[in-house]
This record gives sequence, C-alpha cells and structure tokens, in this order.
Amino acid sequence: MGLYRRGEVWWMSFTFHGSQFRKSTETTDKKLAKRIFDKIKGEIAEGRWFEKLPGEDYTFKDMIDKYLAEYSLQNKAPRSHVRDKSLAKHLTDCFGDMVITDISAKDISEYKVRRIGEKASPRTVNYELTLMSHAFNIAIKEWEWLKENPVRNVSKEKVKNNIERWLTLDEEKRLLEVSPKWLQEIIIFAINTGFRQSEILDLKWTQIDFERRTITISEQKNGGVDTLPFNEKVLKLLIERFKSRSDKTALVFPNGNQNRMGNRNLLKAFYTALTKAKIENFRFHDLRHTFATRLVQNGVDLYTVQKLGRWRNTSMINRYAHHCPESLRSGIEVMDRIGKVAITNLSQSQKERG
Repeated sequence: MGLYRRGEVWWMSFTFHGSQFRKSTETTDKKLAKRIFDKIKGEIAEGRWFEKLPGEDYTFKDMIDKYLAEYSLQNKAPRSHVRDKSLAKHLTDCFGDMVITDISAKDISEYKVRRIGEKASPRTVNYELTLMSHAFNIAIKEWEWLKENPVRNVSKEKVKNNIERWLTLDEEKRLLEVSPKWLQEIIIFAINTGFRQSEILDLKWTQIDFERRTITISEQKNGGVDTLPFNEKVLKLLIERFKSRSDKTALVFPNGNQNRMGNRNLLKAFYTALTKAKIENFRFHDLRHTFATRLVQNGVDLYTVQKLGRWRNTSMINRYAHHCPESLRSGIEVMDRIGKVAITNLSQSQKERG
C-alpha cells in the first residue's frame, strides 16, 4: 500500500481481496491525497469498500451506441457495420435501459430462449450474441468500464452447417428457360464464378481484364484484393454484355435505368423464376454452393476450390466433399493401378527366376 505521484496527481496503490488496485486521488495536494487514502483504508478494514466501476453509470444502449460509432463504423466494412446495426436493434430492444454491470448470464440466456421462440434462426441468435460479446470485450479492454463479460458464460445455439442444396443440370436448364435474359446472364455468371450476390451487382468493367481473362475483386471481409480467372462461358457472356454496354454506367449488370440493381429486385425475379421452374428449397446464395459442389464433384482439389471461392480455409469447404462419392473414384482407383503394377512386377520376377 502507498501513495505515489503520476505527474502532478497523487495515486493510491493497495490490495483488496487478492487484487492489486491503482486509483487516482484526483488531487495534486499530498495532504488531501493522504486523507482520501486513509479513508479508503478504513473502509477496507471495516468491509465497507467496494470498487465502483465506470460501467455502473452506463446503460446497454450507451455501450452499444459507442461500440457502433467508435468501433464498428471505424474498423469494419460498410456492409458489416450495417449488419451490426441491424443485430444491435434486437439487443437494444431487450437490454437498452439496463445498466451494463447488472446484465447477467441468466438475462442473456433468457433473451436467447425468447429469440428462438420468436422464430429467429439459431445462426441469427449466435450473430447477436457474438456482437454483444464483442461490445462487452471492447468495454472491458479499451474503455475499462467493467471487468466481466456475462456473454462468455452463455452457450451458443447449435447450427446445422451442412449445405445440402445445389442446382442440378436439369434444374439449371429449367431455371434458365423461364428466366428473362438479364437474369439468365446473372445466374450463369454466379454458377461459373461462385461470386456473391453483392459482388455481382457491384461488379464494374474496370475490374475485368479480357486479355488475361481475370476479374479483380476487393475482399470486404479481410481487406485484401484477389485476381481470379474466369472460364470460356463467362468470357462469351461478358463480351456480349460489353458490346451492348451503356456509356451511362460502369456496372456490368445494371438495372434498366443503368443504376445499381437493387438486391430485392434481383431476388424477386429470381424467386419468381424458381416458382415457374418448380424448383423448391433453393436460395440465390446456393448458386455459390453449386459452383463449389460442381468443382468438387469433378475432382478439383479442395485447395483450388478454396482459392477460387475465396473461403478463408479448406475446413469451410470440406462440407462439399460428401455431395458426390463418385468424385472420389479416381482417387480409389489408384489402388487398382498399384495392385496391377505389383502383380506385373511379381510375374516378371518369377519368369526371371524360372
């Protein structure tokens, strides 16, 4: 225990319940600092001293608003920040007026049960808890508002992450037959590149190199830049669109007004076409799964699929490998070739000895 000075201000150093505390007396007067320190020591001796955390003065809404403005907005991609705001709304509706030091694991567990009862998907609930946990961690590590993260003691929901849906060749044929030409081109492009919906709608001609047959795309999640090859089918599609492009836009797939096509407008047309083609249980994002599944089915190694689809690691695409056991046949047939070679060598050896 003791007093010490930082600059002109006197600080206290003492141990309480095995933890070391260093607190400012907020005064430059040593005598006043000593009286403050003596008072704290007396309260400790009498069992009346409790550390007051700054978080006791802040509500959950205060914390989440600060997190969105100072961390999410400054450090995340625009789309991720928008998603954070959407996730935060459900959390704020429940915890907004609660003081953050009063929020317990029990409160969060009850929130999780309520959200599942409202038909929120396990994945969505997990996203909400992840955002909440990260906000608490920032409040602990960077703002020093509190010492414990209550979300840490709450289990996440189990999510079935196996992707079972991709477009068969027959379904693709039916879907293209009932789609308008502009939608046909987007579907063909998505199946053959594995691009995400936003990446397709945001794509500009400046990203395309016809000579090298590559597309350069910025990864919003990791801030990197990838240059990806495209196949003959995509080349023909892009050449056709390039010939009929408008000088009013730099977009490859604009709407009729030569502006960026709205996500909802694309999905409305896409789901209308699915209904006409009598294709069920299929999403636009499943075109990306179709891209990966077809590559794996035809013997492309997972590392190459990972790089073409820009997944973070091969573990994220292992789920596609089981879709077609026939794609493993070329691998197992190696054993037949090994056996034939062994038999041939054995026969040759026997002839030489004979």
